Amino acid sequence: MKEKQQIFDLIKQYDDIIIVRHIRPDGDCIGSTIGLRDILRASFPHKQIYSVGNDDSQYLAFLGAEDVVDLTNVIAQALVIVVDTATSDRIDYAFWKEGQYTIKIDHHLRVEDYADLNYVREDLPATAAIITDFWFSFKEELLMPQSAAQALFVGLVTDTGRFKYRGVNSLVMRMAAELIATDIDIVDIYAHLYIKSKESFHLQGYVLNHYRTSPHGVAYMFITKRLQKKFKVTIEEASALVNTLDSIKGYLVWIFFVQGKEKIRVRLRSRFVDVNELAGEYGGGGHRQASGATLSHRRQIKEMIAKADLLVKQYKKDHPEVF
Repeated sequence: MKEKQQIFDLIKQYDDIIIVRHIRPDGDCIGSTIGLRDILRASFPHKQIYSVGNDDSQYLAFLGAEDVVDLTNVIAQALVIVVDTATSDRIDYAFWKEGQYTIKIDHHLRVEDYADLNYVREDLPATAAIITDFWFSFKEELLMPQSAAQALFVGLVTDTGRFKYRGVNSLVMRMAAELIATDIDIVDIYAHLYIKSKESFHLQGYVLNHYRTSPHGVAYMFITKRLQKKFKVTIEEASALVNTLDSIKGYLVWIFFVQGKEKIRVRLRSRFVDVNELAGEYGGGGHRQASGATLSHRRQIKEMIAKADLLVKQYKKDHPEVF
């Protein structure tokens, strides 16, 4: 509670607040950013509160836009809050350090304390859960507009795999209930998040027919630029299909390699096996069972698969009952 109180006191102290997040934003990232921004705007209408970032995600556009504004004359006197970003090199705002005071709010594994105040809750499965808990702690003074509730619900849903992953407990479900109580339209939310284009389904069918496997239990697929062009999908649409391989008996790790303009995006997922350290070897990270990374060369694909295969082999040796 001490850190939450410090954050709340700082929010009340500053008239200019800038909320930033990580590159390649996902649902929890955008949900936390817009959720926190709209809570603070509704609660402190006299303050100037912005959420900024360069990258966007078209599938999250229904949550509303971030702010396109020149903050050159504001940043030096502002409170900067960085959400859902484990390491400073992934912050999608070059001038964040120029803020008068900086706060990090995050739920990923604690690897870098880059802000003046670092509030990290590894016990919660999404940064949206941290923001919702923060609102609940100061409910007497903070408002929850419907736009914020919708954004935070999206963050909870996407980072918990629709409430399927570890870390989901009764507290998280109560948070979801509080957000739903604002009369958000969850049918509309799920439609925006999970309805796919016909082209994506065609690529998904191709993946199911052409994915490859390692000796001990890694399923993987390399989505080349040629395949993206053939099936008329974006790199984001291709990456979103990673969990196509999530339910194959005996295959505890599944990986999507998606070729970009210069580098290869990696989406690492698993049951039981910790893949975060492996992602860290390739400039990435995230969660124990859901991480991302970036490869510079195609030859690194084979190397990463071999390392993942060894992780699965060891896990199966230690846990012979696993499936």
